[in-house]
Formats: sequence, C-alpha cells, structure tokens
Amino acid sequence: MKKPLIEEFKIRDFLTYLEIEKGRSAATIRNYEFYLGRFFKWGRNQKPNFRLTDINVGLIRQYRLWLNRLTSKSHKEIKKNTQNYHLIALRTFLKFLAKNDVESMAPEKIELAKQGERHIEFLEGEDLERFLNAPTESKDNKEIIKLRDKAILELLFSSGLRVSELCHLEKDSVNLKKDEFSVRGKGDKVRIVFLSNQAKYWLKQYLDKRLGTSPYMFVSHDKASGAREKNHEEIPLTPRSVQRLIKKYAKMAGIARKITPHTLRHSFATDLLTAGADIRSVQTLLGHSSITTTQIYTHIADEHLKEVYKSFHGRKRKSK
Repeated sequence: MKKPLIEEFKIRDFLTYLEIEKGRSAATIRNYEFYLGRFFKWGRNQKPNFRLTDINVGLIRQYRLWLNRLTSKSHKEIKKNTQNYHLIALRTFLKFLAKNDVESMAPEKIELAKQGERHIEFLEGEDLERFLNAPTESKDNKEIIKLRDKAILELLFSSGLRVSELCHLEKDSVNLKKDEFSVRGKGDKVRIVFLSNQAKYWLKQYLDKRLGTSPYMFVSHDKASGAREKNHEEIPLTPRSVQRLIKKYAKMAGIARKITPHTLRHSFATDLLTAGADIRSVQTLLGHSSITTTQIYTHIADEHLKEVYKSFHGRKRKSK
C-alpha cells in the first residue's frame, strides 16, 4: 500500500482545524480541500517528489500563471476572483503550518491577483415591482405555489437573506407577530434580520394555506415526481430550485438581464443605501464580517445621490 505523503496528513489536519476551531461551513471546507488538492496535484506534475519545502515565490508565480491560463469545461478562462480563492486557500494553509511550526514559505509572500471593479446587478423601480408581483400574476401555477413564490421574493427583498439561509429557514424560527428574527449565516454567525409588512403578509398567506408537517418554511409542492418526496414528507426547496423560480419570474417580468437570488440581496443593500442608511448598518444587516465587502455598494449609492443632486438642487435658479 502506498504510504500517504506528509502533505496529505497536514491537509487533513488543516481541514479538521477549519471545522473544529474556525467553525467553517461544510461547503467552505470542501472548497478548501478542492483548491489545495488542485495545487498539490499541479506541484507533483512539476516535481514527482514535491514537498512543502519546495513551495517558494518562484513556484507560486508559475502556479498563478498556470491558473491564469486554465480553462473550464466550457473553454472559459477562470475568473480572477476564483483564481484568488485558490491563492487564499493556499495562504490560509501556510498560516496554519506556520502556527504549528511546520517549515514552509511565509504566507504573506502570496499576493492576490488584482481584480476589476465588481459589477453589481440589482433591481429597482418598475422592474422591481413587476418582478415581485410576477408570482401572483402567473396563470400556470397552483395557488399554493403562487403564494409560496410570492412569499420567497418578498422575504428575500425584505431581509437580504442568502439563498442558503432562506432554504434552511424553519417555520418555528420566524414569529410573524414580530418584525424580526434570527438567522444563522456564514461562519455560523447569528444575525438579526427584519421583515417588511409585505413579507409578513405573504408569509402568513402561504403558511395558512400550507399543509404537511415539514419544519422547513419553504417546501416543494410538485407532486408530479415521486422522487421529490420521501416517506410522504415535503422536501425543502434547494438553492437550485430557488434560482430556477427567480429566473422564471424575471423572464415573466420582461427583465432580459440575468437575475439570481443574490440580485435581491444586492437590491436590498442598494435600496437601504440610496435611502440614506449608513454603510456600517448595512454591513451588519447583510452579515458581512468585513466592511470591505459591503463597500462594493457605495459607488451605486454615490451615483444615486448625484442624480438626486442634479434633479433637485438649484431648480429655481435661472440658468445662464
């Protein structure tokens, strides 16, 4: 039997550290395992007896060049932010090694690729209203599905929930007599989210009509496929299911650009900032651990303020 390399033992220790000590989600741990696995596979292609001590600045430069030229199955180049995820995983792994007195390259020597300004898609005005009203105007869906989907859209826009948070939401965790509830988000962090009157109304309409004993807030009501049910219990919606229904309603609303569940999270943040909310409050409401993440929205708010200024400032003065 082939003896495992010391790197394999260290990666296992690192993944355990992420789970136990850092409280990272299962999805994050899987991603780190994939990124590190890809790096060491690449390293062994460069040198059959590749070891931790072989990692140096020159090698990392070669790896970054390889990542930059790597293409997906659809022959598309890997995005800069995805390349950076690979480098962040490796840098975090090296920090773990340094913490445990394992000889390797200093993690701070790994620099991330520069990224262009991130483009944020969001909905507002008539587009937003048409989109939010699309489920109740659909002639194809059963009444219970109309109510469920309307409640989902209103809740996403009202709260800024991530799609994974929405799908894990349980009925008992939301008290419709209150305007707020707690949700467990990334990094196992708990935050308070708030409900608009519209979200509360449509959630109540949906739950009053819903049958079944599933503890989850949003479940599948498609009885056509027996594979979607197990022991006659309702199956909770998956993130992919929510993505599909949002895509459908965007098309119904006549919105040509790509709309995803995260678009509603962006719309939530943008709506708050353009209405005058401060960036720190929006950071807390979104559950961002770093203010840097939230600052992607500030230029949108600035553009809105510019339009307000042009529309309303000095209107009574005569132009020369």
